[in-house]
Amino acid sequence: MSNGPSEIVAIGDVHGESELFRQFLDGIDRLAAERGVRPAIYILGDLVDRGEDSCGALAIAETVLSERPGSKLLLGNHDEWLLRFLKNDLSLEEVFHWLDQGGAETLASYGFTLAETQPDAIRRSINERWPGHARLLSEASTIEFAGPFAFVHAGVDPALPLDRQDPHDCVWIRAPFMNHVGRLSHVVLHGHTPQKSGLPTVTENRLSLDTGAVFTGRLTGAWISTATGAITCWQTAHGHDLYPIEPQRLDRGLGTAMD
Repeated sequence: MSNGPSEIVAIGDVHGESELFRQFLDGIDRLAAERGVRPAIYILGDLVDRGEDSCGALAIAETVLSERPGSKLLLGNHDEWLLRFLKNDLSLEEVFHWLDQGGAETLASYGFTLAETQPDAIRRSINERWPGHARLLSEASTIEFAGPFAFVHAGVDPALPLDRQDPHDCVWIRAPFMNHVGRLSHVVLHGHTPQKSGLPTVTENRLSLDTGAVFTGRLTGAWISTATGAITCWQTAHGHDLYPIEPQRLDRGLGTAMD
């Protein structure tokens, strides 16, 4: 397992909210200038679907990974749907399921609807005009490690060592991970499961950073120091600069990773 960067900012599910994504990064840049350090950015997946500008969110992620050393994209389940569509790896039934789950908004952000254009023509056009988007998603990680932290989109199978995870679980798992009580080898930072309060949640083994940006208008992330294990949570909302927040502490008898 890699030691990874010493300073990392992990960002929860963007879901096409490119304005919030850009606003969050601008706030991190101001904070970084004050602290005299530029952290790596770990994007915890689900850049696309549901929001209005998935195309723009992917473009921002391309820039982040090319300009910020050590930065990573973790593949989300919605990202995987788009990638499979671009690779012609979805059945027609799966395409329509994806469209119902936010894929229609993603295609609209590229200027297409299935009512007007056939899937093959859409796929061909996106791959020709935005070739970096499929490449970005193809190269995304399913799990990353840095110091005492692990980064995934959905979570991990707590019955397996973290360095032997099934990539599908890292992208899709929910209840077996969210319901697991007990410390793991690493504190897991993840998205995928929206926190209904609009605040992140910390337990003894995870920090859940998906605050449903497309529904709540709040995008959340965490600045961590891999050397000290320190974690601070940050959020931005429409019309607001980046601001610090306290997560919900879910103490299940073992304290939390931020105590």
